[in-house]
Amino acid sequence: MVDEATRYSDADLAEFKEIIVNKINKAQNDLDLIKSAYMNDLNNGTDDTSPTFKAFEEGSETMSKEANSQLAIRQEKFLRDLKNALFRVENKTYGLCKVTGKLISKDRLKIVPHATMSIEAKNAQR
Repeated sequence: MVDEATRYSDADLAEFKEIIVNKINKAQNDLDLIKSAYMNDLNNGTDDTSPTFKAFEEGSETMSKEANSQLAIRQEKFLRDLKNALFRVENKTYGLCKVTGKLISKDRLKIVPHATMSIEAKNAQR
């Protein structure tokens, strides 16, 4: 168990949990939209247009699918990171920098709730 002095209070953890759960819900909705857009890309209604336009449209459709696929992959990683953060909240290790072992600032965690490193550790990485 983590020493009480080196972790956030239960009240702080409850506040972070609420932030994370809200972000998970929004991220899941965004992912669903991306996937829906990807599925709807299959028919863009170009059946009655000229062959030249159709060729451009098919190229654009391929690029759009690739872009949506990349967005979906990034969104899934973001969701996984948020769920891992929620796990850390529940086992009371949330907010500890994995490099220094010190608490990550509340301001940073409110902006990037899935952060696992303090600003100092992140900057030292560069």
